[in-house]
Amino acid sequence: MNDCCTPSTNGGSSRYDLVVVGAGSAGFSAAITAAEQGARVALVGHGTIGGTCVNIGCVPSKTLIRATEAVHHANAAPARFDGIESSARVVDWAAQIAQKDALVASLRQAKYVDLLPEYNNIAYREGRARLVEGGVDMDDQRLVSDRIIIATGARPALPTIPGIAEVAPLDSTTALSLKELPRSMIVLGGGYIGAELAQTFARAGVAVTLVFRSRLLPEAEPEIGQALAGYLADEGITIVGGLAYDFVHKTEDGGVALTITRNGGPETLTAERILVATGRTPNTETLGLPEVGVAQTSSGAIVIDDRMRTSKAGIYAAGDVTGRDQFVYMAAYGAKLAAKNALNGNSLRYDNTTMPAIVFTDPQVASVGLTESQAHAAGYAVRTSLLALDNVPRALAARDTRGLIKLIADGVTRKLLGAHILAPEGADSIQTAALAIRCGLTIDDLSETIFPYLTTVEGLKLAAQTFDRDVKKLSCCAG
Repeated sequence: MNDCCTPSTNGGSSRYDLVVVGAGSAGFSAAITAAEQGARVALVGHGTIGGTCVNIGCVPSKTLIRATEAVHHANAAPARFDGIESSARVVDWAAQIAQKDALVASLRQAKYVDLLPEYNNIAYREGRARLVEGGVDMDDQRLVSDRIIIATGARPALPTIPGIAEVAPLDSTTALSLKELPRSMIVLGGGYIGAELAQTFARAGVAVTLVFRSRLLPEAEPEIGQALAGYLADEGITIVGGLAYDFVHKTEDGGVALTITRNGGPETLTAERILVATGRTPNTETLGLPEVGVAQTSSGAIVIDDRMRTSKAGIYAAGDVTGRDQFVYMAAYGAKLAAKNALNGNSLRYDNTTMPAIVFTDPQVASVGLTESQAHAAGYAVRTSLLALDNVPRALAARDTRGLIKLIADGVTRKLLGAHILAPEGADSIQTAALAIRCGLTIDDLSETIFPYLTTVEGLKLAAQTFDRDVKKLSCCAG
């Protein structure tokens, strides 16, 4: 791509007000924010433009999740609704992958490539970047700037299990590109990526075994992880938790065998393929960070403060490369703050206290604010309410009562501190709770607010009422 602006030059170098390294969601957010303030910006990309979310993360995974969800619900409908006959199955997975790839390509073009010409003061540079004193080196040129934002993202990490590298493991990137489904699969990791992909492939017809060290969704409320594990098991997924990984090896028929220790003894699990979803590692190796004095954690993530500043003056970082809050919207938010702070004096603080987090399983997991254990650790006089979804009229009408709603409140002020939803439509309900926490609302405010009937979000009102009364004794709209 050609320059979109004409920076000042000095021999083989070009001077900019800001250099942004990384052309994904965070990088574009930082570059556009700075450009809108009149800054001359160099945006450095390496590899496919657009980063993780549009190319290999959010967009491809969610479209395949929705596709297999349609298959599942077609097969589940006869058991839920009298007089309904329906069924579905995947007959051409390659066609699904092609449709997914077309969507990815169109969004990458519209939301990234086509945006660059709209900003005359952003110069796009393609190549591998290395930080140096006073700027960034790229091949035969230097981008000179006193202010740099690193937004190079992260990639799937390979766990240190003996033999894992020798069995051609899948990760979240390669699994979403399979044109032919394996007969069976071991999914390694009980976080949100492992849970989402395990259910997706199981609904596509793969025999899935989901394994993890402790419990499913360890960062979620225990009641939610336990309930979701049961729902996944109901769909035929083999759930194996509370274990230690020993080693992996190929089987005689070309498959994979994973040996684990559970309940004090060894067990061996076998499948055609193994998918690793045990974490991500930041893309920092070639940036030259130690040489310029940018501190990193033991995992390689860039250490930042609440102003997005690294340990080196003038250098900021945002997004997955920092190892925190690995959601695309938080990457964009943090990058916007980094750009504004870099240009305007470091006055803005990163605030994730009302960050919604979603797991796109079915039912969906949606959370915001504190968990019960976090609230206790913070010193609150904690009160909780727990509402099963069979108390929510929407769930009854949909004949799908899988799930629960858990609210965390301050027992003294009655302010809402956290909300955690497990429901088929939970993701679209969590923002109400996020706004309630941000605005300092109490559980009484939620209880007295008018909610639309026969919606999942009405469950927040019912869960708030559950703190002080038995909602089973209320008529449909009596709250």
